[in-house]
Amino acid sequence: MNRRKFIKGTGAGAALASVAPMALANSNAQDKKNPSSSKTFTLDYAPHFGMFSNHAGNDHIAQIEFMSDAGFRSLEDNGMRGRSLDDQKRIAEALEKNDMRMGVFVMNMDCAWYPSITTGKPEEIEKFVQNARDSVEVAKRTNARWMTVVPGEVAEGVPMDQQTAHVIEALKQASGVLEPHGIVMVCEPLNWRDHRGQFLQYTPQSIEIMKAVDSPSCMILQDLYHQQATEGNLIDHMNAAWEYIPYFQVGDNPGRREPGTGEINYTNVFKHMHGRGYTGIVGMEHGKSQGGKEGEVKLIEAYRGVDPS
Repeated sequence: MNRRKFIKGTGAGAALASVAPMALANSNAQDKKNPSSSKTFTLDYAPHFGMFSNHAGNDHIAQIEFMSDAGFRSLEDNGMRGRSLDDQKRIAEALEKNDMRMGVFVMNMDCAWYPSITTGKPEEIEKFVQNARDSVEVAKRTNARWMTVVPGEVAEGVPMDQQTAHVIEALKQASGVLEPHGIVMVCEPLNWRDHRGQFLQYTPQSIEIMKAVDSPSCMILQDLYHQQATEGNLIDHMNAAWEYIPYFQVGDNPGRREPGTGEINYTNVFKHMHGRGYTGIVGMEHGKSQGGKEGEVKLIEAYRGVDPS
């Protein structure tokens, strides 16, 4: 079956469940000539590269086209900073052509996985701020507004209140770099089951830091997979931090796969977000519960099933 015909037929939710697996599995991944768009999702879910490679192949532009055909309106790419200038430009052009937004890329990959700005060392803070400077041009080139920040690991032997002060100072300096460009770094709390030793873990902790930094260029990336593992009470915590959250990421817990594979009631969570008027991006930072083309179909069906109507 021609991919255009399949995608056009997936807009009606019930029909997708019955015909999508066979239709999409038999689709021609090489047919990329102006395919028709399917019904877009209510919330703005953002897949990442590789999520649909069984259907679209390995070419990034073909993957973007497939995402658009399937109803997705954004893309996130943690590794965008490491891509060549040509690749960044090609991706940006493809997103614009398909009327899609660029989601987050990681701003400080090189200092996120050890005790860095938590130490307060001037060279670590300068490295962090230089990451902000270097990321401005990437963001402009790719039409990105949000960049993920991970403040690094706990600094052994340094009192936690001092570490918090060090992180706040680094974020303030980086915010000064980003504010003139309207770019926002979103700080991501991480769970200790997957990332033991990370400084930023909890929603109340994140709120305290955001209040102290007090900049429109420093906000929270609320990854609901991590927060379910760390603290639960997802809706209460998102309500408490709502004014500081311009960006969400998701994945079910345990397993970090698509909605419906774990314990999180994403139907209610997404309904709540939509009811509060959330129009930002929801990053799909997770894997798939099943491989091959069938797993990609299952992924799309999962989001159709929990998307607010």
